[in-house]
Amino acid sequence: MNKYYTRACNFYFGSESKKKIKKKQSISLNGNNLISFDKLEIINRKKTKIINIKDIKKLPKNIKIKINKDLKKIKQKKTFKKLTLSDIPIYMGIVNLTPDSFSDGGKYNSKNLASKHINNLLSNGAKIIDIGGESTRPGANDISPSKEWDRIKSVLKILKNKKCFVSLDTRKTFVMMKASKIKVDLINDVSGLDYDIETINFLKKTKKPFVIHHMKGTPKNMQVKPSYKNVLLDIYDFFETKLKYIRKKGINHNNIILDPGIGFGKNLKHNITLLKNISIFHSLGLPIMLGLSRKRFIKDISKENDTRERLGGTISSCIQSYLQGVQILRIHDVKEINQAFKVFKELQN
Repeated sequence: MNKYYTRACNFYFGSESKKKIKKKQSISLNGNNLISFDKLEIINRKKTKIINIKDIKKLPKNIKIKINKDLKKIKQKKTFKKLTLSDIPIYMGIVNLTPDSFSDGGKYNSKNLASKHINNLLSNGAKIIDIGGESTRPGANDISPSKEWDRIKSVLKILKNKKCFVSLDTRKTFVMMKASKIKVDLINDVSGLDYDIETINFLKKTKKPFVIHHMKGTPKNMQVKPSYKNVLLDIYDFFETKLKYIRKKGINHNNIILDPGIGFGKNLKHNITLLKNISIFHSLGLPIMLGLSRKRFIKDISKENDTRERLGGTISSCIQSYLQGVQILRIHDVKEINQAFKVFKELQN
């Protein structure tokens, strides 16, 4: 039997979106009247078809039931513990306390430098601080839980006294448990909760919000000829299966974020396909996060125009994501990207 997927498309923004909604010509995305859509792409593994929302009633009964079920999740207002999802994008500022992260390894390893960096991220518009002590760049080796904890513990204590949402970038339950005694609002585990078998039990016991992140393989081997039957639908199925699994394990809250893992076991074609069609994941009914900042795909596209910070490519891919309703962006250059969005949104209105 064919499995069908639903992707919202043909979006409107700002005042134009409000006008379309008022005339019942478009549907608000996630209950946000500043972003709406009037078409749906109906997808299976053999073909796709784009229809106007007014033509849903003309679909065969079995497909219509599936599409309406997805549509309900696409348009419902999203809520998340301690985060306001109505004003997007939300910026997650990166704080890497590692000597070997792909872009900024070693830059903030002292307590004073990290503290200054955190203050800058917050003052420039970051709502979430994502702190990590282990590099998961392509080819990276694992480090011990105790070493990872030693790298982050003093900086985590600084965050305890700040009014910000703290995300912990770790795959290890030991680090999660230690950090939770200080301050953690979100667990950001790039392994998709698969690295440590105790992580699910920790999340169930503590009811901590968390990210389901997709990665094919491990940091050590993820970029060695990654392949998919259909990268978009394979990752959708991964999320769907993972959500069923965590529900079965007794985690029933919806404080869950989906991250398709750009650059984590994907080649250039995979990354482009995901970014062009990222709105498909709205039909899973949870917020979407993307980490695009300074990624390799920007170099692959820009070639001789590559730069160290890849700011231009980061901004353009962030705006592309926003144009499909992505709620959270994990970024290094918060000030510059916030500036870009302030100008972009004003021009949209």
